[in-house]
Amino acid sequence: MSAGKHFLPITKKELDYLGWDYVDVILVSGDAYVDHPSFAAAVIGRVLEREGLRVAILPQPNWQDDLRDFKKLGKPRLFFGVTSGNMDSMVNHYTANKRLRSDDAYTAGGKAGFRPDYATTVYARILKQLFPEVPVVIGGIEASMRRLSHYDYWSDKLMPSILQDSQADVLVYGMGERPMVALSELFRQPDWREHLKECKQIAYFDSKINQYTEQNPIILHSYQAELKDKRKYGENFVKFETESNKREQRMLIQPYGDRYLIVQPPYPVATEQEMDSFALFDRMMNAPHPKYLKRGAIPAFEMIKNSVTIHRGCFGGCSFCAIAAHQGKQIASRSTDSIMAEVQDLVQRDYFKGHISDLGGPSANMYRMAGKDLDKCKGCPRPSCLTPKICPNLQLDHKPLIELYRMVDGLKEVKHVTIGSGIRYEMLLPKDRSEDIKYNLSEYLHQIVNKHVSGRLKVAPEHTDPEVLKLMRKPGFDHFLEFLERFNQENRRCGKNQQLIPYFISSHPGCTVEKMAVLGNIAQKYRLMTDQVQDFTPTPMTFATALYYLGYNPYTGDKVHTAKTVQERHDQHIFFFPRIPENRKRIAQLMGKRKR
Repeated sequence: MSAGKHFLPITKKELDYLGWDYVDVILVSGDAYVDHPSFAAAVIGRVLEREGLRVAILPQPNWQDDLRDFKKLGKPRLFFGVTSGNMDSMVNHYTANKRLRSDDAYTAGGKAGFRPDYATTVYARILKQLFPEVPVVIGGIEASMRRLSHYDYWSDKLMPSILQDSQADVLVYGMGERPMVALSELFRQPDWREHLKECKQIAYFDSKINQYTEQNPIILHSYQAELKDKRKYGENFVKFETESNKREQRMLIQPYGDRYLIVQPPYPVATEQEMDSFALFDRMMNAPHPKYLKRGAIPAFEMIKNSVTIHRGCFGGCSFCAIAAHQGKQIASRSTDSIMAEVQDLVQRDYFKGHISDLGGPSANMYRMAGKDLDKCKGCPRPSCLTPKICPNLQLDHKPLIELYRMVDGLKEVKHVTIGSGIRYEMLLPKDRSEDIKYNLSEYLHQIVNKHVSGRLKVAPEHTDPEVLKLMRKPGFDHFLEFLERFNQENRRCGKNQQLIPYFISSHPGCTVEKMAVLGNIAQKYRLMTDQVQDFTPTPMTFATALYYLGYNPYTGDKVHTAKTVQERHDQHIFFFPRIPENRKRIAQLMGKRKR
């Protein structure tokens, strides 16, 4: 370890090496410690470090022995921060059919078993047991998407806010840099509980709500009422999702017995300057901690180590996706200077071989996009800016992205740039020539096909059935077919022989065996590859999960078919693979039954 730039300490020996006799903050994570901008614990650690705090990380502590791991770094002066890691621990552990996975991409050697189920809750409870006087803050995707009562697929129950089960003091939802800095300042005050109401983007319990009434909060049905009547949950979900879609949001309050869950509104969309300040690659080692060298590579790091994140958020609004409820619907982008500085840093790293695997975000082609008139976005409740049709207030100019690609391409150290993030193809289908020119749509498609596809371009139509696509909040399949034609034309123009690979989902609410049979026939007709497919997994607090749990659309009251048995889910999934003999036999049986 050098005397200058170093990893955040994870052992007592490292604390001693640094000469630290105390630590301000200890961050507990279900992931291995990778000091890289794509790993949340590292980002939060470096943000707090920049504030002058001494930060240590406790990665993947053993929760099954005498708990010595939780004690080895001592007691932090300010607080513990807890996250399950970059994924919900249950999604990390189990397949869509609740089978235990045999690997873990966020662990050295890809080995499973280094974090518990419901990791955030398990870690937080242990810390409150060992250090009851020290504040515990939970955050990350697992906490964020469980901040209110939610349906938990793995236990098949309606669960309370994770704050209740975890016994934590505060929950941070969404992207945590700003709220974590605010809390680090707050915890220096002995009466910090009295000042929680001054913080944004956090949730906590309070015994009274009179002090919040002047802020015109949204009062949800109590958790107890939801347990008695499913429809109360449906009504709560509509209120939560409608509010979370807006650029400016109100406080949410949910009663829990004699306490109230307070969910403070989020921070405003991060400015370009703020986004640049969160890009801490220059403070980081951009590598896994050396302790993992003998245990093998960390697959998640190997996948992203040659990529650069250029923006956050997604206004696509897919009903099965947690991004909008976590990162936000609005796009927050970094400056070109900041991105190029990280690229310049990346190309100097020992492991870089000339190929940048991605310049993107949740959706690759949303960089610097926003509403033309942001005042119209303040109270807009639309879950998607793209469906059922593209919002006329949406600015879709791809020029900044094209210029960025060309700047990176121009570096002598860069041999090839591919775009690994998903592309929203419906944004590349102009209504007319003037829109095409105004937003540089054909130019972007040409740039991608000619320079940034490595044989295959993956996009996500997700299904072919109009009713299922409507529930998915995805465009009609005709949009995909139009894009397929444009893609093939551009391939011919560029002298390329590249494929468009569609992602599909089976067992999504609204989908039936009959609709999967139609999907299979359409895939054969257009000779579409169907190897990039998955079964729908209900994840906390998404619209698709609400459909799955309720069995009806909470916005309309219309009944929605849901495939809940293992057999029906299997029967839907096999239509992706009709060439397998046993699948072909089962498909024939299923279709024969339907004809009778």
